[in-house]
Amino acid sequence: MRRLIAIPCASETLVATLDDAAGRTGLLIVSGGNEIRCGAHRGMAMLAQALAGRGVPVLRYDRRGIGDSTGLNAGFEGSTDDMAAAVAALRANGVTRVVGFGNCDAASALALFHADTGIDALVLSNPWIGGSDDALPQAAAIRARYAERLRSPREWLRLLRGGVNLRKLAGGLAKAVRSEDTGLLSRMAASLRASGVPVTILLAVRDNTAVAFADAWATLPGRPDVRQEARDSASHSYAGEGDFTWLLEQVLRATHAPAQAVAQSRSRTTP
Repeated sequence: MRRLIAIPCASETLVATLDDAAGRTGLLIVSGGNEIRCGAHRGMAMLAQALAGRGVPVLRYDRRGIGDSTGLNAGFEGSTDDMAAAVAALRANGVTRVVGFGNCDAASALALFHADTGIDALVLSNPWIGGSDDALPQAAAIRARYAERLRSPREWLRLLRGGVNLRKLAGGLAKAVRSEDTGLLSRMAASLRASGVPVTILLAVRDNTAVAFADAWATLPGRPDVRQEARDSASHSYAGEGDFTWLLEQVLRATHAPAQAVAQSRSRTTP
């Protein structure tokens, strides 16, 4: 059953949607950017409905200052209280194990703040690691794109025939050689190492945000137990053909992980 609930949060009110189910492991969907709780193309609403139909209760909410919720929007860096309030609301509805799911900077927020909010496991999708505000993709994505083009005889022919914008090419090459600022990613990695909760990372491998994350993540000391899954898609929100089914399968796998994994991780520290 789907119903609206109001969640108190720091003298404000979060409006949330709960898709109830009999399971004791629940999913908390954290929205990315300034997205409302139904998600791009209503993807999160559909995901919640599908999971609830398989016995997994799902709570998704608008953080303060977004959608139907009151207050000021403090961005993902200021979302700890919102997340904690949503976790408490999910537990108040009979959930004993909470898996947090987020895409883009919602994944970043979960990685940073999960230990302060009582989340037991994480599914981090296409995590955002920051970067410049110019119109070009991040450096790692540019490098990956040029590497692919250099393998194509057709692209070489295009260049020789003058079919390539040389000014744009020069700008892309200049950005490609810059090193990315991984300050945000370093904080995320440190938080994940400190808490030790089970983590699944989902990447749409042709999405610029995912490419940048994967490139930078490979340079950091990580945790060998982190599960990483890749989808051959360019859609940041998994809107491509077959993407939704794949995403549903991955989230179901995380919510059905053995309960002892939670105890082990803790011992290491209606739109």
